[in-house]
Amino acid sequence: MTDTFPADAAAPFSRIMIRVAALVFCGDGVALIRRDRPTSTHYTPIGGNVETGEEVLAALGRELHEELGFDLGKATAPELLWVVDQMVSRPGPAPSPRKLHLIHRVHVTPRVRAGPATVEYDELPGGTREVGHIEWRDYRTTRDLPIFPLFPPIGPALACLPAPHAAITDAGLPAVTDDNYTWIV
Repeated sequence: MTDTFPADAAAPFSRIMIRVAALVFCGDGVALIRRDRPTSTHYTPIGGNVETGEEVLAALGRELHEELGFDLGKATAPELLWVVDQMVSRPGPAPSPRKLHLIHRVHVTPRVRAGPATVEYDELPGGTREVGHIEWRDYRTTRDLPIFPLFPPIGPALACLPAPHAAITDAGLPAVTDDNYTWIV
């Protein structure tokens, strides 16, 4: 069977989007966004898609401001921690893009941690918004989350860090594909 697409539509994974994310640490705590849906609860690091023509670190700063309400200048310099390649089909009429997730690490002081937002609103198609709750978790407990409710699936790697500032030796994490992930609605 052959899938066909309208002439002006791209085939699945034929376009690549870049998503930046920040693991914002304060001591052993890391900020994650918790999204409660009727059929699931899942977590994501703070972040979003890089806009056309936008620099990666500018996008990271914009996302931190939009989602946590603080300036990247109040954190340590961003460090690229991991890269996750995503080729996952998701429900909906548009073909799924391939995404490269660039996961950065920053550290903030307890004073900065006390100031950020506690909720985040994600724009959805049709003009509605989904509420995300900013939750600070001990980074070592991310291994206790089922693997895919933390997306991209970085929980095991995050929990294995010997310390929040620990150096890593391999920035590449396993790819997320239709073979090992089903999109959570």
